[in-house]
Amino acid sequence: MSKGNRIKHTFRLLPQLSRQLADYAGRKRVSQAAVVEAAVSSFLSPDGSERLEAAFSRRLDRISRQLDRLGYHVDVGNEAFALYLRRWLSATALPSGGETAAARAETEKRFSYFVEALARRMDGGRLLHEELVRADEIDDQQESRGAHGSG
Repeated sequence: MSKGNRIKHTFRLLPQLSRQLADYAGRKRVSQAAVVEAAVSSFLSPDGSERLEAAFSRRLDRISRQLDRLGYHVDVGNEAFALYLRRWLSATALPSGGETAAARAETEKRFSYFVEALARRMDGGRLLHEELVRADEIDDQQESRGAHGSG
């Protein structure tokens, strides 16, 4: 709009706000009137709050899906450990009185092997959760493709 199509307004600002306005306009190399006009326009825009709400909603949805996946991975880890422990307990005989020290040493050795194997698996290679396919992850991929018009 040209200068002739504008209506002059006079208003007062707190000194601190006035300094902030001047500093911001100076940094952006625009007039203070342009900054005030953009701020008032944004504040009065009927869809501004709706856009902000939609952006927050999308972020919250994404965080919710990430937390669901995290919970799933924790469940997978717990279940895998439970299966391992159940199998280990069923395969390990209880020590008799005289074999206690030898059994304890063997148990410590087997546990050390387990910890080493777990550390190797965590450090490199494919993890169990990467090998599993979840229906909701596939749904997320299809949903995002559909939202972009390529599905």
